[in-house]
Amino acid sequence: MPQPLLVPAKGDAFDFNLHAVYLWTATNMTFDELRLRAEALLPWAAGIVRERAVDLAREHEPHRAHDLEQALNNLLMHQRWPQEAHLPQFTVRLRVSLDERVRERLRPYWEQRIKLECDHELEKIRTRQADDLTRRWAAVLQNLQDEPVTAHAARLTGEQFAEVFHHYVAERRAIVPGLVELLREAVKGHNDLGLGPSEYTQAWDAALRAYERQQGLARQTR
Repeated sequence: MPQPLLVPAKGDAFDFNLHAVYLWTATNMTFDELRLRAEALLPWAAGIVRERAVDLAREHEPHRAHDLEQALNNLLMHQRWPQEAHLPQFTVRLRVSLDERVRERLRPYWEQRIKLECDHELEKIRTRQADDLTRRWAAVLQNLQDEPVTAHAARLTGEQFAEVFHHYVAERRAIVPGLVELLREAVKGHNDLGLGPSEYTQAWDAALRAYERQQGLARQTR
């Protein structure tokens, strides 16, 4: 049908547009005869479809076109008109579109939703990139700190990087004595309490030894 069928939505303030596609079949009839008879019967067929659709459409809110489309097609998909087998019969498939006034009201909502979803995706990309960059720089700085030629290599990369790296290394080294002392006191404290070679004490002692080796610190006699 060139023009959609109009059926009222819930509340009767807006309409749904029903775009119908009819499939006509017949027996003992030529194609041209079937086509002519189907064209003559189209207004009658449209009336049948609209009559079946009105009550169901009134159960759906004006912006629920997709829900109505599914409900109508489920209702009509196995029905055939007319009942007389010797006459051309049709089945129908419907597509439902919104009233243009409803479409305009929905536009700001979808514009905002699209913007929010796009912003969310961009934020996830930024987060992944920042995490990747942080991990890469952490590896680079760790490698530089562990190399004996660190200071000279840093200077070759530029004055600003050399200065930043110098402060980074200095700050890390400044906290080492306090951390080592904390570990030592933890191990010593548990020994003083008579805990013996417990798993807890051994774990702290192993962590202390590993950290001292990494930082090039000699273990003091306690």
